[in-house]
Amino acid sequence: MPYDLKDGLLVPYKPSLSEAIQLAHQFRFVDLQFADISGRLQHVTIPSHALDEESFKNGIPKLDGSSIKGFTSIDESDMVLIPDPLTLALVPWYPKEISTVRFICDVGLKEAKGIFDGAPRSVAKRAESKLADEGFSSYWGPELEFFAFDRVNWDTLQPYKGQSYEIFSREAPWSSSGVGYPINFKEGYYPAPPQDSLYDFRSSVVAYLEDNFHVVCDAHHHEVSTAGQSEINILRDDLVPAADSVMTIKYVVKNVAKSMGLVATFMPKPIFGDNASGMHVHFSLWNGSTNAFFDGSDKYAELSQLGRYAVGGLLEHSRSLAAIVAPTTSSYKRLVPGYEAPVYMAWSKSNRSAAVRIPVYHRGADHYAEKRLEFRPPDPSANPYLVFAAMACAALDGIKKQIDPGDPVDKNIYELTEDERKEKGIGVLPGSLKEAVEALQSDSDYLMGVFSRDLIDKIIEWELKDYFEVSIRPHPLEFQLYFDV
Repeated sequence: MPYDLKDGLLVPYKPSLSEAIQLAHQFRFVDLQFADISGRLQHVTIPSHALDEESFKNGIPKLDGSSIKGFTSIDESDMVLIPDPLTLALVPWYPKEISTVRFICDVGLKEAKGIFDGAPRSVAKRAESKLADEGFSSYWGPELEFFAFDRVNWDTLQPYKGQSYEIFSREAPWSSSGVGYPINFKEGYYPAPPQDSLYDFRSSVVAYLEDNFHVVCDAHHHEVSTAGQSEINILRDDLVPAADSVMTIKYVVKNVAKSMGLVATFMPKPIFGDNASGMHVHFSLWNGSTNAFFDGSDKYAELSQLGRYAVGGLLEHSRSLAAIVAPTTSSYKRLVPGYEAPVYMAWSKSNRSAAVRIPVYHRGADHYAEKRLEFRPPDPSANPYLVFAAMACAALDGIKKQIDPGDPVDKNIYELTEDERKEKGIGVLPGSLKEAVEALQSDSDYLMGVFSRDLIDKIIEWELKDYFEVSIRPHPLEFQLYFDV
């Protein structure tokens, strides 16, 4: 497929509207995809002959917004889907007789009243506009971790019979299948095949992403955890396209896994006692062709003062950001000490126990384009449109208010005593989804103008509902701990 060169990096070729329509008409169906508030991908399919220029102008009237989580009420349910021609991609796993292309869509209001403000992609677009109003463009490079299991069973529908789950993986040390070479807990980082049993799976995913979905990948590898933990990285892109790429990766990973007899999950913490899955987000702000985060005279990490203010904004708001970037009860089983997940509100140039890291693989003006911040609390259960938008708001707030992030912390923060952390002014991220929601309730003004108050209220509502649904159910371990009291 053709690529263009932008700021020294490869970026995929983007078709014009007429080219997109012409290409789509060569296939039988057009799949219209969009994300709900929780970040789950939704879709409706139309025959390709139903797609025309009007579809891209006023939208396709195929959406009942009241049936989509967090969208509209039943009396305002008629909505339209507006395809983005730049997201045209061939879905390669369908046979010729049902050949299919997809578009990622914006969600529009009825009667050509504009874009629906509450759709996650609309939020991401407003974040891009806010950055532009402040004189910035941005680049985003998420790292997606996930698990690919052979099989998973669970039973929660019969609470009096028992609530349970089972994970089957040829790589797991508890596996009795006799297939492959088991990977011990915390020993899954970079083993070569045949111990890494998922090389062909990940390579197939990356091949589909690059050849069919125009997502340019940077690397893929086995991650630290046993039982099929993997990571796929993409090259940096603008805010909305990068979020589109995250949605696409999750879509492709799940479908390729299914075709190969696997089941993939982006749930942060499916395995007790081993590392969980994160979605570390790298980003930088630019003034034209100048990386606003780079300062070659800074001896610590070649980070500009503006970059430090952005770090200050992320740290200042990290507790409320947690409700958006780590939005599930499973997220807070990941954000605990001892598993390489960030727990503490600190920054460092290389320290992976800090919430914000400044990667320093190379130094010097020749590497100015690589200077970026890495925000480590996000995980792949989060909605990428909302994650990137919220991070942009926090960074801009730090820049506007010139928030000092304090001194960097280059020691393993897990090994510091509580008194040492207090002395250094190191705060702690929320320990539960409820705690994160409470932080968002008290600290959301920096999000306004990009997020609506109604959207924040909806996020709070459904996250609290999830928290209480989990918290009111007896846990099997409670029987071991308390049955004999």
